[in-house]
Amino acid sequence: MTSIERTTSRRTVLTALAAAATVGGPVLSQLAAAAPAAAATAADPLEYPSNTALYQDTNLVEGTSYSRRYRRHQQFDLKMGERYDFPRTAILALHGGGIEIGTTELCLGIAGYSPSDSAGAPILPTVHDYFMFEGLLSSGNSALHVTSKNCDDHVALSTAASHLNVLSLHGCKFDQLKLPTSTFPSTGNRAVAVVGGLNAAFRTALVTEIKAAGFQAVDAYDSRYSATLGEFNGSHVDNPCNLTMLRKGAQLELTTELRESLFGDSSSRGARADTWDDVDSLFKSFRDACRRAIATVEAGQPIL
Repeated sequence: MTSIERTTSRRTVLTALAAAATVGGPVLSQLAAAAPAAAATAADPLEYPSNTALYQDTNLVEGTSYSRRYRRHQQFDLKMGERYDFPRTAILALHGGGIEIGTTELCLGIAGYSPSDSAGAPILPTVHDYFMFEGLLSSGNSALHVTSKNCDDHVALSTAASHLNVLSLHGCKFDQLKLPTSTFPSTGNRAVAVVGGLNAAFRTALVTEIKAAGFQAVDAYDSRYSATLGEFNGSHVDNPCNLTMLRKGAQLELTTELRESLFGDSSSRGARADTWDDVDSLFKSFRDACRRAIATVEAGQPIL
């Protein structure tokens, strides 16, 4: 989300205040809903400056206003003469649930789990650690957006720090990207994945696999597009996608049209959970493209 969207009029603020009073919702959250912030810029005055600040807001209740879910896989190496594999890649959805729809489901899917039953057994043979922060408000979930570089959730950061690779999932709007109209006309296919992060090899693998699966994807550092993608390139060193053991990772900014296309019905959490595996949905194709890219990157990272 860009700085343009964060510009809000006095009337917008007053409207948010009135809405909060009407529905009994947290005033700070309703105000922040009027001013979402970008993933790579400083926190907006109306946005929570950190996850800690959000968690300390007594107007919010974990499990009702928001949730945190994660899975860390316990590994053992108990034999002196043998080597064992270890989790190399983690998947993050820092703005899941109703904040940037579809990123929760993709996080679970890419990690190897069912978006319909995250507490169940893996549905794919290879699994990855994951962390998700999810907005659970009935509306105005953008109020819960914390700029990526300001994320200080200790589980999210420790997850990133203990892996060689991180794939962080985000949502954006097509018009925010300002892609060249000669290649991406506004009336054309607006389902686009922008691939960022400081791991160039990971970006290349993601662009290659996502395009091979039939989706549109661009490297945020490609000179043809980079001039307008500064807020979407995942370049900040404090972005959790780059807080890995290698100090570099990957990030996907997925347009609304792309995220909606992955489900038979994307209108609600329940609908997405029910329709991600519909015959005509594209969820599995996109999920598997990301997993192939991860496998490609991991193949070049031998156990030390």
